[in-house]
Amino acid sequence: MRTLIIYDSVYGNTEKIAQAIGNGLGPVEEIGLIRAGDATTGQLSGLNLLVVGSPTQRFMATQAINELFKIIPKDSLKGVKVAAFDTRLSLSDIKSTLERFAVKTGGYAARGIAKRLKKSGGTLVVPPEGFIVKGMEGPLLEGEPDRAAEWAKNIKSLTN
Repeated sequence: MRTLIIYDSVYGNTEKIAQAIGNGLGPVEEIGLIRAGDATTGQLSGLNLLVVGSPTQRFMATQAINELFKIIPKDSLKGVKVAAFDTRLSLSDIKSTLERFAVKTGGYAARGIAKRLKKSGGTLVVPPEGFIVKGMEGPLLEGEPDRAAEWAKNIKSLTN
């Protein structure tokens, strides 16, 4: 199964989650893991599974992830199973009432990524998932990489 994980990472937390997802999906030699800014349309052809992740910034994905979706041709992910993830603050860690309201109504990055993957023709295999960081720069909450690997194992079981 040809699998690609595309991610962006600002402080290294999302990269750690992407690596944990790769480990959960299978042997490293079978999993492509690349930063969004390095992705090309050629890398998207012949995929069975595409996983895309980003840190949540201002309630959405980073600019690099947004640029990635500009190069994905419409319907080019037909027949490809897809999944989306993000790294985020826990809702309980957001102190501002206005920001809490914005998160509750607008969501986190993973939801928008999932919508865009589906719009490109992909078939979402699991709901978008978020992994928690402590503070704006992290580190990851203890156990989140393990949870990411388990999430990936669930994806693998649904795509085999």
